Amino acid sequence: MSAQRLVSADVHAQVLDADGVSEALATASAALVVTQVEVGLWEAGPGADTDVEADEVFLVLTGAGTITFDDGSAIDLHPGVLVRLHEGDRTTWEISERLRKLYLA
Repeated sequence: MSAQRLVSADVHAQVLDADGVSEALATASAALVVTQVEVGLWEAGPGADTDVEADEVFLVLTGAGTITFDDGSAIDLHPGVLVRLHEGDRTTWEISERLRKLYLA
């Protein structure tokens, strides 16, 4: 029964597959869909890229960078930062140290 509940024994060591979403950031991910909620790991960088976001909440596990929004506001990313993105947010990701996040979308 617990094997059905264990998503990852160590999220820091979880091997992620290249997802091809951003060649500039060499993004990779692993995901699990739980009753209409996608839970996954994502990593990218270093580098910079732009994106149009989906509804998402994420927790930065490792790495560093900044997300800048079209309105000029920005969030510094580092381990422990919890962020809420809204569908349609236009963002620029500047990742200085390969970033890994746990997300719910």
